[in-house]
Amino acid sequence: MKPERIQKVMAQAGVGSRRQIESWVREGRITVDGKTAEIGQLITREQRFTLNGKPIRLRDKAPTRVLILNKPEGAICSRDDPEHSKTVFELLPRAKHDRWVLVGRLDINTSGLLLVTNNGELANRLMHPSSEIEREYAVRVLGEATKEQIEQLLEGIELEYGLAAFLSISEAEGTGSNRWYHVVLKEGKNREVRRLWDAVGLKVSRLIRVRYGMIGLPRLLRGQYKDLPEKQVNLLMQSVGMRNQEEKPSPRDKSSSHKGGVGQRDRQKSEKSRGGNKGKARRKESSRNDSRHSPYGKSSRSKKTSRQPARRRTRG
Repeated sequence: MKPERIQKVMAQAGVGSRRQIESWVREGRITVDGKTAEIGQLITREQRFTLNGKPIRLRDKAPTRVLILNKPEGAICSRDDPEHSKTVFELLPRAKHDRWVLVGRLDINTSGLLLVTNNGELANRLMHPSSEIEREYAVRVLGEATKEQIEQLLEGIELEYGLAAFLSISEAEGTGSNRWYHVVLKEGKNREVRRLWDAVGLKVSRLIRVRYGMIGLPRLLRGQYKDLPEKQVNLLMQSVGMRNQEEKPSPRDKSSSHKGGVGQRDRQKSEKSRGGNKGKARRKESSRNDSRHSPYGKSSRSKKTSRQPARRRTRG
């Protein structure tokens, strides 16, 4: 195997994201063949490694998995925190040979879409500022934003780490003292959404991430997760210049569309017609349950504000 940088090899093996591994190396928590590792050190998977004094084995790359987790409020995006007992990792399935890596983080009071993967390299590229991946949030604020406040949030506000702004703001629902907005930005710095609203004098009472890049929050109860289908995993990897090595071109079975003949097509139509009534019943049941999955706690449609031109919504 050709030697490669320690951050890349360990990230691909699912040990952690590149940022995490770099941090562990700087802190002296990783050793290679009994010696303290260095940033950028070239390694192969056959060498001996320890993390925090415990041996770790860098296995060959497993098929990339991406989980969509609907993070509940009160759960932290950390493996261990003495002050908080509930972590998002407790909600994830047990990985036998891989290590789950979070794609970005949400603070303890923020809920919604959280992407999790066993591919540290993918996580790193999705989080890196150069990828300029959009994050969309549903925000409930106390009070209604004025035209001047909206313009200020779009033009930019100087925070302690520099100028920050939303790419777009659209009105959603809300009456009385609570108003919902959807905001989009390309960087997910610590508490950036809350700090921007605070800067114009509006307090955020609830914050939900509803989209990360091309992946939208599906209908999941809080605390539940689902696997992203392989086709979408491949598209997600391609969007950041990666290719799933486990991806295989699906063979085109030309005979399936011809050898079946008229009889097969008739059977398919018959089965479809028999399932029609069941499908209608399922759709009615689904519409009744929409309120359980809506970010706002009830089913309704958001509407664009006249302050901003309509923008294209992407779905995961």
